[in-house]
Amino acid sequence: MERGAVRVAGFGFRNGAGVESLRAALAGAKVDALATAADKAAFPALRELAAALGVEIIPVPMEELTWVETLTQSARALARYGTGSLAEAAALCAAGPGARLVGARGASPDRMAMVAIAERSGA
Repeated sequence: MERGAVRVAGFGFRNGAGVESLRAALAGAKVDALATAADKAAFPALRELAAALGVEIIPVPMEELTWVETLTQSARALARYGTGSLAEAAALCAAGPGARLVGARGASPDRMAMVAIAERSGA
């Protein structure tokens, strides 16, 4: 693994979200990878966005998402994934130990996709 800072965009999204929604939520942020729950990682719009950005998708297993402390709370995410925000938890898990959120979770204008960016400094 390369040394240096790593920035990961964690996504939570509805099944009807298109690549436009995911791109809008990302709002032009520069990232090294995309992440989401393992059960959503093969979603066509996410794969399309990853290909367009030239980055990998990191599927985060359910057991890693469960109980990750997040800044925001969604009853839907808590019920399905055991964490308050899928976007925040996926970003933090995928970025690795010592990662931190770099800002507030963002949403696409149509509210179909949420994104959080986590960063881990290089050692």
